[in-house]
Amino acid sequence: MKVCWTIDLGMIGYAEALELQKRLVSARKADAIEDVLLFCEHPHVITLGRNAKPENLLVSKHVLRQKCVEFHESSRGGDITYHGPGQIVGYPILNLGAIRRDVVWYVRMLEEAMIRATTEFGITANRISGKTGIWVQRENSEGKLGAIGVHISRWVTSHGFAYNVSTDLRLFDLIVPCGIAGCTVTSLEKLLGRNAEESEAKAHIARHLGELFGLGPKEISKKELFEKLEHAEQAVPVTA
Repeated sequence: MKVCWTIDLGMIGYAEALELQKRLVSARKADAIEDVLLFCEHPHVITLGRNAKPENLLVSKHVLRQKCVEFHESSRGGDITYHGPGQIVGYPILNLGAIRRDVVWYVRMLEEAMIRATTEFGITANRISGKTGIWVQRENSEGKLGAIGVHISRWVTSHGFAYNVSTDLRLFDLIVPCGIAGCTVTSLEKLLGRNAEESEAKAHIARHLGELFGLGPKEISKKELFEKLEHAEQAVPVTA
């Protein structure tokens, strides 16, 4: 089974995480590193995907600054979304060409990993036809628990998914989540009615992703990742 380095970056700014992804993608294209799964949390940030409609941001950028919410345009697919504390953000940097060259299948597998992880907590999550992400049915309404927005270049993946554990859901009121009018968003803690450990949810997601992609997760530290990446960049000419 091929190895996938799994790293928990902790809290990291969106721009810093984006720059790290770019470096990892370049190294993965050169086959200078293994597949990588980054986990992190971001400070309050709203990102606009390449298919987004600007009007789905419901407040001015001045209001965002007042609320200490960053704003970034992104090369990922999808519309507008919010990231913040209490939310697991996952960035798989995978050579999809060595797994399966099928973008739709890849997105479905990201959904499946989150669905299976949610089941570990005794909650049933599902897909909704025509909508990306995972949803939970509660009291005649659907709440979105996990969102997806990916980018693929020469079959190497970047960006990824966001899974709400203890996220402050009020921040989603600043946007039309994922550009879906009337979309409600939920969190694992809201569904459980109790505290939930992010570390447990990450472990479940990492294990299920490994099973679905035929990869063996190998946990390494942030320090180890940067050492391996710097070595790869010195040893192999890396291009975008």
